[in-house]
Amino acid sequence: MKATVAICTHNRAADLNEALQSLLHQSFDQSYEVIVVDNRSTDQTKQVVLDFQGMIDIPILYLYEERLGLSVARNRAIREAKGEYVLFLDDDAVASEDWIRGIVALFDRDPRIGCVGGKIVPAWEGSAPPWLLPENRTLYTILDYADEIVEMRKPAIPFGANVAFRKSLFASIAPFREDLGRVGSNLLSSEEAELIDRIRAKHAVYYTPHASVLHKIPRSRISRKWLLRRIYWQGVSSAVSSKKKAGIFLKSLVKLPVYALLTIVFLYDKRKSFRNISKITYNNGQIRGVLRMYQ
Repeated sequence: MKATVAICTHNRAADLNEALQSLLHQSFDQSYEVIVVDNRSTDQTKQVVLDFQGMIDIPILYLYEERLGLSVARNRAIREAKGEYVLFLDDDAVASEDWIRGIVALFDRDPRIGCVGGKIVPAWEGSAPPWLLPENRTLYTILDYADEIVEMRKPAIPFGANVAFRKSLFASIAPFREDLGRVGSNLLSSEEAELIDRIRAKHAVYYTPHASVLHKIPRSRISRKWLLRRIYWQGVSSAVSSKKKAGIFLKSLVKLPVYALLTIVFLYDKRKSFRNISKITYNNGQIRGVLRMYQ
C-alpha cells in the first residue's frame, strides 16, 4: 500500500467529520488507507468514522486508544500503518484535493527524503487578530515556508497538522517522544521538532506548497490570553526536550528582570510591551520545564 492517512482525535467529532469529508475528493489514484485513532473521546467520534466507512471505497480503520496523549495516539497510528508513507492530518484541518498526491510524489522522487511537510493555511473563526506579531504566527500552526518545493534546513520544521513520514525509517528511529506533546488540556509540544531533529541525522526534510491543508482556528484561541498560555507551554516544551537544562534555567533567571524592565519602559507601545510580556512568559515556562523534571 502506498500511503496511510492518519488522523488522531479527541472529542472533536464535528471537526473530524469535515477532515474525513475532505478525503472524498482526493486526486490521488493509488492505494491508500485511513486510520482514525480515537484518543479516549466521549462524543460521537466512533459513529462519525462508522458513517464515513460507507461513503468511500478505501480501507478505514478505527482504533480506540485509552492512554491519553497526542504522541501516544500518533505512535499507535505509526505502528498500525500499512502504507509506505504515513501522512498525518489534524482532526481540525481540511485537506486540499491534491494533498495526498503532492506529498507522495515528493517522497517518490528522492529516497533520501524521510519527512515532508505541506503548507498550512489558517481558517480564522472571524478574522485574523490585528495584534498578532509576525514571530507568533507559527504558534497558531500557520506555515507558508516557500513558493516552491524546497528542503527545510534546521531549525525550520513542518507542523503536525500537515506532516508525513517514510514508514521504513521507524525501523531504526524511535517515533514521537511520549513525554512531549499535548495531553488533555495542556499545551505541551516540541514532539515534532524533537523527532524531526533526529530524522535529519540521516534523512532530508522537505516542504511542498502543493499539498496544503486548511487549519481551523476557533474564536476561543483568538485572544492574547490564549496566546500567552501557548507561549508559556512552548517554554515548558523547549526545556523538557533540551539536553542543556542547567543552561536554560540560568539564562532564563537572568533574562526575566531584563524583560520586566523593558515592559515598563515600553508601556506606551502596546506591541513592544506585549513582545516583552511574551518573553517573560516564555522564560517562566522554561524554568517550569526544568523544575518539573525534578518533581
